[in-house]
Amino acid sequence: MEKLDKLYEGKAKKLYATSNDNVLWVQYMNQATAGNGLKKAQIAGKGSLNNQITSLLFNLLKARGVKSHFLGRISNTEQLVKRMKMFPLEIIMRNTAAGSFAKRYAVKEGTALKKPLLEFCVKSDDLGDPFINPEGVVALGLASESEMAEITKQAHAVNNALLDIFNKIDVQLVDFKIEEGVDAQGNILLADEITPDTCRLWDKRNTSSEVSHLDKDLFRRDLGDIIPAYEEIFSRLKSLAQSEGVNFDEVNPNDCAEQ
Repeated sequence: MEKLDKLYEGKAKKLYATSNDNVLWVQYMNQATAGNGLKKAQIAGKGSLNNQITSLLFNLLKARGVKSHFLGRISNTEQLVKRMKMFPLEIIMRNTAAGSFAKRYAVKEGTALKKPLLEFCVKSDDLGDPFINPEGVVALGLASESEMAEITKQAHAVNNALLDIFNKIDVQLVDFKIEEGVDAQGNILLADEITPDTCRLWDKRNTSSEVSHLDKDLFRRDLGDIIPAYEEIFSRLKSLAQSEGVNFDEVNPNDCAEQ
């Protein structure tokens, strides 16, 4: 399989066409951003860690019955994925009050929610990713009612699986943001990435009274270097994958056909 023209460059990834129309070549970058790109930095090693972490998580999710666009990791910074028609939505799941949610409702950060809370935002940096309810999504034609029902179902399935995964490595899954899309066969699937960039992860092994962040809040809030935290997440996930017999080997692009 050949890597062809660059199709898109975002904050953290570049997407390339391939000789297979239904497969994209993804390259993870070292760029870190916050505040819809207003804060930026180049951090050596970040792209490699995020590519390997999200590859591990997609494989661990697959072992728990959660399908995604992920086809295989082909290097430390690259992977192959199904080409998707993406919904222009950020899908946010919250298990614990933190970040903008805690500030918005004057809730103490770290407060456990009575039930997982699913929120939606329109994916638009120009608009500041505004919140939208499911009826608004349908009214604007961003997704149909049946598509929203499936997205909602899958978001909760992803949450349940991630809670299991992170609990097994002594990490509290506070919240996360995912994206979904439709593949060439019309299947709605989890897409994009799941990394410490897109999740709030707190270390349960920390014995102090302060929260020990293992996520991008370290960069976002100027709390410290993200690399040791991301390395810790990668190490624990890799150990879990090995214990569960989940494969993490690199694959040859020529052997990674659309599935």
